[in-house]
Amino acid sequence: MTSDSKTIDNKVSTETNTDSENSYKKSLVGFFEDITLLTKFSLRFFKEVFKPPYEFNELVRQSYLIGYKSFPLVAITGFIMGLVLTIQSRPTLAEFGAESWLPAMVAVSIIREIGPVITALIFAGKVGSGIGAELASMKVTEQIDAMEVSGINPFKFLVITRVLSSTLMLPLLVIVADTIAMYGAYIGVNLKGDVTFQLFFSQVFEKLDFSDVFPAMIKTFFFGFSIAMISCYKGYNSNKGTEGVGESANSAVVIGSLSIFILDMIAVQITSLFL
Repeated sequence: MTSDSKTIDNKVSTETNTDSENSYKKSLVGFFEDITLLTKFSLRFFKEVFKPPYEFNELVRQSYLIGYKSFPLVAITGFIMGLVLTIQSRPTLAEFGAESWLPAMVAVSIIREIGPVITALIFAGKVGSGIGAELASMKVTEQIDAMEVSGINPFKFLVITRVLSSTLMLPLLVIVADTIAMYGAYIGVNLKGDVTFQLFFSQVFEKLDFSDVFPAMIKTFFFGFSIAMISCYKGYNSNKGTEGVGESANSAVVIGSLSIFILDMIAVQITSLFL
């Protein structure tokens, strides 16, 4: 190999390394910029949420769209979740002669962890993507700018109502999912056994404690808030034309789902410390 070809190869290698370093730096800077802007966006929410005027009609409408419209999907998911978990857990418990623990084990697993997290992930996929795409399309078609010109505060009308609705509706959907999951578990237990409805639920409530239910319900409020806040931020600040609509919906689901796991990890650590 000649010295000229070696020099060219070294230049190409140096340029490739430089490009990869620049790309890494841009991604890192973009990540911290997103965190900063999302924090400012959240602080603006807390600043304006208590200021009049209050959009009660829009809040009720969003609660209907976010909560009631999500009910069938959450109900089906909850039923399958309880049924499958029971069927999968039975053989393992049967090996140790502990089948009588099946109702209590399934109940604690669903109410503590599986119910809130799975329901929140379903919520992020359905509601989060919808909010992100809707606000991004309004941004692209300049509807948000038109609202500002006409004297309407688009942040209160579009963001605050959706965040409050999601924060309030997700805990209710989790309660519904847990209840239906328990019924699915009851059916799963009776596929290879004969347990009465009263006996099944007496075993469930005998093992459930306040420390199981309360933390699980509290963290669902944070799940709903984070999903809606991230989705609204991504949609409200979309600026890449029609391409940005898809990107906003996609990033809202991905980051919203990631925030669920992060918040759940924090909640588990706090619960283990205090309860």
